[in-house]
Amino acid sequence: MDLLQAIAQRHSYRGKFTDTAVSRDDLRMIAQAGLDAPSACNGQVASLVVVDDVPLVREIAAIVDKPVCWTAKAMIVCAVDPRPVFADLSFAAEDCAAAVENMLLTITSLGYASVWLDGVLRREHRAARIAKLLGIPDRLTVRVLLPIGVPAEPVSGIEKLAFDRRAWFNRYGGEG
Repeated sequence: MDLLQAIAQRHSYRGKFTDTAVSRDDLRMIAQAGLDAPSACNGQVASLVVVDDVPLVREIAAIVDKPVCWTAKAMIVCAVDPRPVFADLSFAAEDCAAAVENMLLTITSLGYASVWLDGVLRREHRAARIAKLLGIPDRLTVRVLLPIGVPAEPVSGIEKLAFDRRAWFNRYGGEG
């Protein structure tokens, strides 16, 4: 699948996964795509924990308690170091987002599915509980969880608004 096709077909999948395993080679390729993402000032503040041990995947699923996690065959956790990389500014959220988007596109291109889980981690100390479970140092913050698998249900993306409703040349909302 080429890049533009993966971008067009990428979607948030919240359904069940099949029993098909996600190979470690594919997981390495997905994670490497995340690590290859741009990083502010090349600070490389995003780190990844790739989880393919089934009992550990289930422990994370119990913490998150979302249906998509219970049948996931693997998960990738993105943790960030909030340290400043440019003057007194941290770009941890941006670096994490770039890494996650690269991984989501790679997941799609390989025929798997996932969903970007973030908000659920910010409640009930879930991020900290996952960090402790995975041995992530206290100086890092768990920001995103990607459950991964082969979708068991038909997948379809949500229709996007037309170009001219969200993008313009030279001036917001106008022609130019």
